[in-house]
Amino acid sequence: MSKRKQYSPEFKREAVELARRSGTSCRQIIGVAPSLLNRWVREARAAEKPFPGTGNPRDEELARLKRELARVTKERDFLKDAAAYFARESSNGTR
Repeated sequence: MSKRKQYSPEFKREAVELARRSGTSCRQIIGVAPSLLNRWVREARAAEKPFPGTGNPRDEELARLKRELARVTKERDFLKDAAAYFARESSNGTR
């Protein structure tokens, strides 16, 4: 299962500005589906402050890294327990 790609508010603002100025396909330029870019343009027109972020990019990066650390720690603990289990099983089977 693939994870949905998240775009920063800054990226969205720049993409909308590029779409307004450029006559070429924005998909070719920035790699965003036209339907998604059209939605961003509509949101930018409708909102007083489009794409409000919940924090600065450092905060988002810190939260992502904390989630990743928690996941990796769980994986490490699981593998450590599995190694200990199989070590006990192999030592019990040789007697």
